[in-house]
Amino acid sequence: MLNTARVNPIRWIGPIAFLLFTASVVAAAEETTCQPSGDYHYLCGLQNAEDLVQVPGTDWIIASSLKPGDALYLIDAAGKTWSSVYASGAVQAEHDLQRFASCPGAPVSETYVTHGLNLQPAKDGHSTLYVVGHGGREGIEVYDVNANAEVPVLTWVGCVLTEGGLQINSVASMRDGTLLATVPLRPGVEIPQALDGRNTGAVYRWSPGDSSFIEIAGTDLPYPNGIEVSEDEQEFFVASSGLFTVTAYSNSNPARKLRQSEEMPILPDNLHRDAHGQLITGGLDRADTGCGSVDHASPFSLEAFAACPRPFSIVSLDPETLAVETLARGPADARFSNITMAVTVGKELWIGTFTGDRVAYKAFMPD
Repeated sequence: MLNTARVNPIRWIGPIAFLLFTASVVAAAEETTCQPSGDYHYLCGLQNAEDLVQVPGTDWIIASSLKPGDALYLIDAAGKTWSSVYASGAVQAEHDLQRFASCPGAPVSETYVTHGLNLQPAKDGHSTLYVVGHGGREGIEVYDVNANAEVPVLTWVGCVLTEGGLQINSVASMRDGTLLATVPLRPGVEIPQALDGRNTGAVYRWSPGDSSFIEIAGTDLPYPNGIEVSEDEQEFFVASSGLFTVTAYSNSNPARKLRQSEEMPILPDNLHRDAHGQLITGGLDRADTGCGSVDHASPFSLEAFAACPRPFSIVSLDPETLAVETLARGPADARFSNITMAVTVGKELWIGTFTGDRVAYKAFMPD
């Protein structure tokens, strides 16, 4: 049975609602050109492509969308084309009642928006896609991705919903189906508290058979954002947009803090492992003469932050040491700002944003 609840997005999604509102304002003011800017080229028309993941063994990218109704995009990195899988009616639903018996049914596409993504490789050209979903309900939506066809085929198979008003930002997965998810702000907590250095959220765990997500003790952080699991699944890593760091934890409950990166000059956002095992994140510069500084001593306004274009950086971190290396930088650009993440596909770096009408790509030669 489908979940037919419909709600006002400004009410149901808290701080994300403001970002959606800001996105429409920023997009209206943007130039319509899709011409390159310096080293960066653009693929235009995609709305608020907040996170990107590569389909294993292919040149295809799946992008989330903070625009109701679009939900998920498929990007052909080789052909430089894209499609909205929900708008085109390409997503089928085959509810896996054995794994997701408590899931009430597929999301309502008209109100559905997506946030963080994670892809777990499976067998025979298939992967499992985990999607942070908002709109009518909060939780993780699950898809089978079949890459055996000319164009990957997405089939919705289930969901794991949150309780008590918890809103997830990012998700990571393990091979047994266990999920780790970040909740940046507990209900009633505001973003400025995180930028003041106070713990506002934590990491939550769900394993097959559990009735709901459970908070992992020891993972309190100021605005925990992106999350990734180590290759051996013994550790997980969390980007804190309030501390400007990435922290490694033992994969246990309670978790032990193992090590932490240096404070970065950006607000780190999404976090993924690349093909070489390095952790990749991206974000806007904290210090900028035009937009002002973001630090623990300065008042923080989400409205001002999202509306003022800032330079950005994409960085990698060594999972063993959390040493930080800059991979790419970009200037302030009103056409492409509010950077969240990058993914390497072949010899290119693809970059997403939480507000805007495009994704960017540039030539990139990893070591």
